[in-house]
Amino acid sequence: MNENTLQYKTFLVLLVLVTIAFIWILLPFYGAVFWAVILGIIFAPLQRRLLLRFGWQRNLTSLCTLMVCLVIAILPVIVISTLLVQEGASLYKAIESGQLDIAKYLAQFKEALPPYFRHLLDRLGMGDLNGLRDKIVKGAMQGSQYLATQAFSVGQGTFDFVVSFFIMLYLLFFFLRDGPELVRKIRIAVPLAEPQKRRLQLKFTRVVRATVKGNVVVAVSQGALGGFIFWVLDIPSVLLWAVMMAFLSLLPAVGAGIVWAPVAAYFLLSGMIWQGVVLGLFGVFVIGLVDNVLRPILVGKDTKMPDYLILISTLGGMAVFGLNGFVIGPMVAALFMSTWGLFVGAKRTMRLPG
Repeated sequence: MNENTLQYKTFLVLLVLVTIAFIWILLPFYGAVFWAVILGIIFAPLQRRLLLRFGWQRNLTSLCTLMVCLVIAILPVIVISTLLVQEGASLYKAIESGQLDIAKYLAQFKEALPPYFRHLLDRLGMGDLNGLRDKIVKGAMQGSQYLATQAFSVGQGTFDFVVSFFIMLYLLFFFLRDGPELVRKIRIAVPLAEPQKRRLQLKFTRVVRATVKGNVVVAVSQGALGGFIFWVLDIPSVLLWAVMMAFLSLLPAVGAGIVWAPVAAYFLLSGMIWQGVVLGLFGVFVIGLVDNVLRPILVGKDTKMPDYLILISTLGGMAVFGLNGFVIGPMVAALFMSTWGLFVGAKRTMRLPG
């Protein structure tokens, strides 16, 4: 082994160790860094258009883009989260005081079932719903209590939240301003051919924009429509159900139906026929149409991934990374497919061994 080779390998080891150490110290604020990068990618086209149209300095343009991002993307999330915590506190008080009697609704649901289904429940050992009733009440209490206590938790963690929030805004400003230069340096450092680097970069940006913008548009649309029909039918805790439908709409094919379908079934079995029919038709032909029409256009078209892969990667990403996983999961899946596509193409053109 000559001296140059030893120096090169030593340098690579040092580079890996320093990179790992750098990532390690960023882990406490990985969410802030992650969303600064994601929002920087999403709002980069707006940044370029402002620069071309007004010819402002990069600092002023980045500040204007940051303000737009703050108004349309960040502040609404903070406001809705605050209202959701208040809704959870109200729901917890209603269950605790007995104003909202879940056990009574469950008993009414059982009595409304046709005799055949009641006998089927008895055969399956589910005829005695006391245990199930207790579990549902306990689960509802725990869920609403969790939301109710978030106000106190947020108060305790206000400092951490504020620090992370301003770190995200600070990084986002510089990502908007210096994004092209950072991308250029990363492309130089990646040891791949220029066409491969261009393809991976294009795939990465397309997946991020399609996943975030597409999922957010679908989630907001389904949540708003679901909340509207629940409000029309005078169902309590409308905001809570709307947010749940918006969150569940991140899952393709399943989505908001997990919420509205059981409520529609309860209405029908309880004798409230017109409410059940209206909710069922609205859920299928309005809420469901949003998922069937908008998602393939906004998400599947740009990511070029089948629905089943988007579903499993979204679920896997959220299981590993929490809420951030609805972006990370599909992004990793798309890059996986793109990287293997590059490898197969390289084998065909360059006749790699194997």
